[in-house]
Amino acid sequence: MNKGKIYLIPNSLGNSDLTLVLPPEIKRVINQLSHFIVENEKQARRFLKAAGIEKPISELKLYPMGKHSDPSLFPSYIKVAKDGESMGVISDAGCPGVADPGAEIVALAHREGVRVAPLTGPSSILLALMGSGFSGQSFVFHGYLPIDRKDRSRFLKTIEGEARKSGQTQIFMDTPFRNDQVLEDLIKGCHPDTRLCIAVDITLPSEMIRTLPLSDWKKHPPKLHKRPCMFLVGR
Repeated sequence: MNKGKIYLIPNSLGNSDLTLVLPPEIKRVINQLSHFIVENEKQARRFLKAAGIEKPISELKLYPMGKHSDPSLFPSYIKVAKDGESMGVISDAGCPGVADPGAEIVALAHREGVRVAPLTGPSSILLALMGSGFSGQSFVFHGYLPIDRKDRSRFLKTIEGEARKSGQTQIFMDTPFRNDQVLEDLIKGCHPDTRLCIAVDITLPSEMIRTLPLSDWKKHPPKLHKRPCMFLVGR
């Protein structure tokens, strides 16, 4: 029996009109599927309905991969594709597998010889990099910052040094309720002429992507509390 595919289905980056951020191919693919591996079942159902799935939601089979799920069950999820039926992977936001638990599903699919098919959609990391004016030839995404504030400040100083020395763009994020603290730590601990891009609410009506020296951000700090945000340091 031919194996099914694992389709990596991108989600929006927030409460935006899906027709503005996702290609029509997404609707075509989801309507071929009945099995979905999802980060959050409630949000996945909402997304599938908004994306135009025609099957009754109650007839779909959803498999959880979020932080409270049991990874030992993941091989049983993949068995559906191994037995010939294609599946979709859906994250809460953005592209599955990028700063996302979907990466574990993708790795398992490769080990089991199941074909992976990533679909086009918005990535906050790449959109922020595109809009920053920093190097797109050499960059690194660090993910979430250390929780301890002293550790975080040391980390920010380290990556600032790397950006200033090599020109490599440093991309990072934090839990949205700590965004204002992160900006404060950058302003206090880094050189005033270090250039910082703040990319917040990407693809939403309130989107702002702007690159300025830290000295300018200090004069007019934006309100970032609880807003999805990417920070980029470069030269």
